[in-house]
Order: sequence, then C-alpha cells, then structure tokens
Amino acid sequence: MRHALRRFRRLVPRTLRGRLSLVALATAALLMTVMTVAFNAVMDEHLQHQADDELRARAAAVTTTVDTSGPRVRVLETVNDHLLDANVWIYAGTRLLEKPPSVTAADPLTRAAGRLAARPGQVCATAGGHRPVRLCSQPLPGPGAAATVVTALDLAPYRGSAETLLLGSLALDAVMLGCTYVLTRLSVGRALRPVRTMTDQATQWSAVGSDDRFGAADHPAELARLGGSLDALLDRIRTVLRHEQQLTGELSHELRTPLTRIVMELDWWRTRPRTDAETRAAHEAIAEAAQSMRTICDTLLDDAREHALTPASAPATTEVGPVLEQLFQRLAPPERLNTRVETGQLAAAVTPALLERVLSPLLANALRYARSTVTVSGRRLPGAVRIAVADDGPGVPDAFVDELFQPGRRADTGDGHDGAGLGLPLARRLARAVGGEVSYDPGHAPGAAFVVTLPAG
Repeated sequence: MRHALRRFRRLVPRTLRGRLSLVALATAALLMTVMTVAFNAVMDEHLQHQADDELRARAAAVTTTVDTSGPRVRVLETVNDHLLDANVWIYAGTRLLEKPPSVTAADPLTRAAGRLAARPGQVCATAGGHRPVRLCSQPLPGPGAAATVVTALDLAPYRGSAETLLLGSLALDAVMLGCTYVLTRLSVGRALRPVRTMTDQATQWSAVGSDDRFGAADHPAELARLGGSLDALLDRIRTVLRHEQQLTGELSHELRTPLTRIVMELDWWRTRPRTDAETRAAHEAIAEAAQSMRTICDTLLDDAREHALTPASAPATTEVGPVLEQLFQRLAPPERLNTRVETGQLAAAVTPALLERVLSPLLANALRYARSTVTVSGRRLPGAVRIAVADDGPGVPDAFVDELFQPGRRADTGDGHDGAGLGLPLARRLARAVGGEVSYDPGHAPGAAFVVTLPAG
C-alpha cells in the first residue's frame, strides 16, 4: 500500500501548471462522462419511442383489415396483404388467427407475442437475445368479438444508430479532453507568467538590495497581495544587508586604531635592534592592542546577536567613572588640553564594554578637535543617566548637522584627521540597542557637545 502510494505521488506533476491542468482534465472528464451517459440514455429512450410509434402506426394499418363486427373475428384480404402480414400476429382473444410466414407457433417470438396479446391495453416489450425485437400490442374491441394485433420490429438498426452515437460522443469527448488539457496548460502558463517574472525579479533584487519594488498598481488582487508580501520580504532582506554592511564598516572602523598600533610597533621593532625592555614594552603594546581588538569584536558581535535574538535577560550595571578613566588613559589626551570629568557616582544599566564603545568615539572626537578644554559631565535622571561630552573646538557646521549620524559622512574630509565617519553612528546604534540615545546639543557654544542617555543601573 505504501509502495503504491509512493508510485502515485511520483505520477503527480510537480509544477503548479501541471497540477492545475491535471485537475482541469479530471474535472472535464468527470463532467463529460456524466453528460455522455445522460445523452446516450436520452437517445436510447428517444429511439425506443420512435420504434414504438412505428409499431403502433403499423398496427393501426393492420387493424383496418380485421373485422370484429360479427360474432367471430375475420381477417380481410387486401391487395398488399403480404406487406401487412410481415411481423404481424392477429389474435381472437388468446387464439392465434394469423402469424408471419417466417415463424412457427412454437417460436419464442410467437410465444412473446401471445403473452403480450393476453395483457389488457396497449403494451410494448422487448424480446430476443443477441438480436432484440420490439413488440407492441393493439387491442380491437368490437360489438361481437375482440381481437388483438401484435406487431414486431427489429431493433438492430436502432441499436446500430445508438452505438454510432456513443462512439461519436466518445470521440468528441476525447477531442474535448485533449483541447481542455492543452488550453488549460496554456492559460495557466500565461496566468503564472507574471508570478514567474516577479519571482525572478525578487531573486535578483534581493541579491543586491535594490530599491525596486512591485507595488500594488496594475496588478490583479491576488498578484497585488503577492507583490506586497514580496515587497515586505525585500525590505527585510535590504535591512539585513544594510545592517550587515553597517556592522562590517563599524568593525573596520573600530579595528583600525589597534591594528595600526600593532603594525607600527612591528615596523619600529624591525627597523633597529631593541633592548629587552623595549621588546617587552612592544609585546605589551601589541597584546594590549590585540585585546582591544578582541573586546571591540566581542562588543559589536554581542550587540548584533542580542539585537537579532532580543533575549529577555537582566541588564548589567557599570560604574561610569572607572570606564571614563580607562578611556582617558587609552586615548592619552595631549598636554595642551585641560580635561575635566564631573560624573560623580553614576551607574548605567549596560555592560562595561558597551559603555566604552558608546563613549569612545565621543571622547576621541572631543580630544581631536578641542582647542583647550574637554569637559565630561554626568547627572542622574528619573530612570536614566545623562553623560555630556563637550569641547571648545570649531564645532559642527550647521549644514552638516542633519548628516552627523549618517554612516560614512564627515564634515571635512581634508581636516588631516583619520576617520571613516562611522564612530558617531556606531555610538548611537549601540545606545539605542539598550534603550538609550546619543544626540547632538546644538545650543552649546563654542565647540560641540554630545549627550548620551542610558538606562540607570
């Protein structure tokens, strides 16, 4: 049974066009079978009525030669009596008066005619085996005696006509089924052509993150719904690709500084012989840079993983002051700058690595562009902590404020500072991932000020 079921499944077409064509063919075959059976049944009934009408007409002609006015039934002789006597039986009551010359009294056809004559009223019946014969009786009541005329008709011509009609209808059904299958495949193929085109376009657009979309205009209702679903899918794919590109850019940006330090230490170490102390210092610097790269990778990847899975886990708590001290030690502010840190006892509900990645680009920019002073201040808000990083540098041009947090954008690419324009977008994205925000304070002057808001720990 299971083997037969597997064989049946192999016979089922795999394409939608093939399956729809098969369903249409089966439906048409069922409908045509019912119509053919009904048509041939009606035609058989019609042909039988025609035979009965002919028999009654012949019986009516024969009754003109039967006299029932006297005490006995008499059969009158006519000019064409041999034509009227063919396949005709005349009975006086149940007594046979005349029969066809070609049959005997013991013939099955004669016995069938006798049974029919014994029944009251006009009665028709079919007798015979492989060659059926139709018989009809016509009673002749009279004032003196009663007679019955039974006529017979060979049904072979009628059956031949019925068989011809059946063969013709079957041939027509076969032609109609073939046409139905071909037309269904063509129609379904034409109807599914827009779907195939949309599928190819969606595959192409999803690979490159295209802005093209299907929309709902100039489409049937079903294709409009499909187009809407594909558009939503393409939007999600484009978002994923954009996040992937953004993560790649952020990793490249964040890893550039420690990687540059490693390369510089190696180049310096190869340029001339170094003492053991210098070698150990180079090793420590390389190890520190490598550890920084590992921390950066772990922070960004953990953030991307948490952003994708959104686990319901309790947030960590980090003191802001120690993180700022580590950042200032790592960034090494120039001696010409005056750095002031006024955060007090603040704790944010984030991990130390994430807090460092959020504050690091803000401090790096402030130390890079400040003329004399960099100020970091913090205070507690209801349910949040606010950290402001300000400098007295040239500030942000008004025309560039709207693009400040756009990845890859820089206000002045020729200012002599190395950067890819990814630090601020990364800081904002990491802050928003934990329910915080990084914003620009346009009211601060002179210089620039950025405000970080994070959940309170």
